[in-house]
Amino acid sequence: MKPLLWAQMVVSVLLIIFILLQNRGSGLGSVFGGDFGGYYTKRGLEKFLFYGSVALGSAFVLLAIINTKLS
Repeated sequence: MKPLLWAQMVVSVLLIIFILLQNRGSGLGSVFGGDFGGYYTKRGLEKFLFYGSVALGSAFVLLAIINTKLS
């Protein structure tokens, strides 16, 4: 059980890092006219961070369920 708990802690720290590194350009800036209004696709590192955060979030939920069932 202890290795699963450590794995969940590592995944949670990585998830926090991935989320904090993502682009925050679509926040309150669009309220004040900061939005450029065009179609925007994710490329390169931004795409990697997005899909990585989705994968890490899924892994975190899965590990949480497994840890709950085993304890």
